[in-house]
Parts: sequence; structure tokens; C-alpha cells
Amino acid sequence: MPRYKLTIEYDGTAFYGWQMQAELPTVQGVLTEAFRRFCGQGVHVAGAGRTDTGVHATGQVAHVDLEKDWRADTVRDAMTAQLRPHRVAVLHVEKVPDTFEARFSARKRHYLYRIINRRPDLALERDRAWRVPQRLDAGAMGVAARRLLGKHDFTTFRSADCQAASPLKTLDQLDVSRVGDEIRIVTSARSFLHHQVRSMVGSLMRVGEGRWSADDLEAALKAADRARCGPMAPSCGLYLTQVDY
Repeated sequence: MPRYKLTIEYDGTAFYGWQMQAELPTVQGVLTEAFRRFCGQGVHVAGAGRTDTGVHATGQVAHVDLEKDWRADTVRDAMTAQLRPHRVAVLHVEKVPDTFEARFSARKRHYLYRIINRRPDLALERDRAWRVPQRLDAGAMGVAARRLLGKHDFTTFRSADCQAASPLKTLDQLDVSRVGDEIRIVTSARSFLHHQVRSMVGSLMRVGEGRWSADDLEAALKAADRARCGPMAPSCGLYLTQVDY
């Protein structure tokens, strides 16, 4: 059967994450149903990453095997029609060898976390960013973030429910920048632990508000103790932006 690689965008606000769950709306679930309506076939839509409830994507990747050899643009346009009114869009479709695996072939994953640093509530950006009212020092956050780069035991920033075999991960990028009221945290690695990005962001927020120093963040990392983590940032500010192969 032909295999297709999908690049997908979605607003995660209304979904209980990526992974299909009985009786609950998920991104994988609405994609599976859209394919059923399109081609009358039950399919498995395999994603590159299982984003949590409320997490968004601008560059999620998945693969699917179809019985019929459809043109790639036909599959894309059919998904555009069948996914309405859900806030999910298949941006690009291409045929790939059957050795391609959206999850296991991935070489790097990129995430963006958005903080809107202002006192007024969010109107347009509600559910799409984390509003932090107290002034944050993005420069101090950026300096501290460099302490987390490289290969480490990230147990401190790991969910208790994480199913990864090892807490050892190699963090390739963790950049912090400010544009006006928005602080953008960009990170990349081959793979991440469950809740790792949101946990790192919450701890960096403590640095930004002056409660932690860069040394405190590094000490929390080296403690390999979940109890030493700062508050976990909410899911609404997190975006899966790209997967490299």
C-alpha cells in the first residue's frame, strides 16, 4: 500500500491531545475519521509526537498507508474538505517509501513556547500563549537556559507518568528572546521527555522573575529530583513547529 507523509497544523485547545481516546476528541481521532470518510478505509495515522491536551502544532508530521494510489494533492485537498469544521489542517502531503516512520525516522523535533508578558488579560491570544503579568528578565532567562544544553539526566523536568526508558536526553537548542510583550522560547532535540519542555519553561520563568539564578536552575537539573522543578508552564503556550528527517 502507498505510504503518505502528512505535515499538519492544529489548534489543540479543543482536543485531549494527539493520541486517540475513547469518547474524547483528539487530533489523531479526527484525522482517522476524515480518512474513513474520504476513502472508506480504516487507517492508522502515526504521528511524530504525542502532543498533550491543549498543545498546538504548526509542523506536526504523520504517516498513513492507503489502499489506493492517490495523488498527493488529492489526499491533501480531500483532508481539507473532510476535516471541517475542526481546527486541523493538512498542509502538505507527499508519497514516501514504506520504510519511512513519522516517529522513528525523526532526527530532531523543534518546539516553540510563547509567553505574553503583560498585566492585561489576553483577548486574541487566549489559549495560544501563557500570560505572565510580572515583568520577566528575558536576558537572564537566556543566560540560564544555556546551562541546560547538552546531554543530561533530565529527571527534574520529567513527568512522573513519563514512559521513556531513560531520563538521559541531549538538548541541542534552548533560546530565549523578547519581542515587545512576547517572550519566545525555542528548543530542539532528537526527542523530549514527557512534559520536559513545559517544565523547563516554568523553571526559566522563576529565573525571569528573579526568584532563581542560573546557578539555581543548574542545581535543580543536577539534583535529578522532580520536586526541585519550578511550576510547569501551561499547555496553551506550546507549539510543535517542525520535525526533521
